[in-house]
Amino acid sequence: MVLGLSQQIKQLIEDKKNILITFGKQADGDAVGSALALRLFLETMNKRADVVCSDFVLSPQLSFLKQSKKIKSEIGDLHQFIITIDTSKNGLAELSYDTKDEKLRIFITPKNGYFTKEQIKTTQTEFKYDLIIILDTPDLESLGKIYTNHEDFFYSTPIINIDHKANNENFGSINFIELPASTSSEIVFGLLKDIKEEFIDLNVANALLTGIIAGTNSFKKDKVRPQTLKAAGGLVDLGADRSFIIKNLYQTKSISTFKLWGAALTNLQHDEKYDLVWTTLTRDDFVRSGAKKEELYTIIDEIITTSPDAKFILLLHEYPEDKDNGHVEGILRILPAHNATEMMKKFNAQGDDDQTTFIIKGKSLKEVEEEIVKHIKSEISH
Repeated sequence: MVLGLSQQIKQLIEDKKNILITFGKQADGDAVGSALALRLFLETMNKRADVVCSDFVLSPQLSFLKQSKKIKSEIGDLHQFIITIDTSKNGLAELSYDTKDEKLRIFITPKNGYFTKEQIKTTQTEFKYDLIIILDTPDLESLGKIYTNHEDFFYSTPIINIDHKANNENFGSINFIELPASTSSEIVFGLLKDIKEEFIDLNVANALLTGIIAGTNSFKKDKVRPQTLKAAGGLVDLGADRSFIIKNLYQTKSISTFKLWGAALTNLQHDEKYDLVWTTLTRDDFVRSGAKKEELYTIIDEIITTSPDAKFILLLHEYPEDKDNGHVEGILRILPAHNATEMMKKFNAQGDDDQTTFIIKGKSLKEVEEEIVKHIKSEISH
């Protein structure tokens, strides 16, 4: 009998012990929420699970989620070095270690006699993870250094690929791609229900509902489907606190975020013909507000909320730490059925259908603004 995808995934997870959960560098709340939910769920199954994203910086909006601060920005060494000592003859009385001059010293005291070199063996393990789950990511290259620095690991380890977007390259050993879905979190919810619904506790449900709400901008995106609302209702039935999530995602902001939002509003421009809204932020705006780069996505959400007619939202900013103003980063989010990354491919953009980022070097913020706005209007007209 041929197993369905969810049953194949269930079987593969049950057979593995150490699982890496990861997602692309351009991750949003959907990826983070579904990844944390998976980790919490897998730990209940007595699996070891780590969430890693290349150069990850936790958004303050998502810090309320359980274990969100345990998301790693680097994968580390994928191998382990093992020292095996045969204690059958001498027993073991004491084991200790210290470090000196960047050297590890291990002290082993037998109960009787002494250990010989013949009793000691050293080995290097296979990869410390035996399964990879990749969420909301179109291709392996989008994982950044986690993939490019460890290609042999990714090619020799089974991959479960979960996504809801048409540009996914189906790179997994198992590809669970649901194109009608609005978020990856709702796909993960359905999967976890099939595996063992009783393991979906309050924290798992909160993480998944956070992913759905963040991924749909609180159900405001055009592509929200009835199944998405049904999934959200199911998570509330399981204990997810929608009011608590909304408060943390959209209503709890630092003074620095408010100041940066004020600067963004001051520079806000709107072209009704193209349904395009854009704003710019200088390095001085960041300095005056005391805000950090990760607060930018809150600004995007606020622009969408306060500009309901806008379909194309563009944010251009200088780097807060770049004293020489050497380059400008752009964030483009699209609400209708356009491919944001394809639209900006001329600028080596990275992202997906809904949102993409790009960097332009060697030009002033004003020059970049004129060039990008002109380009987007041209693309919309085609």
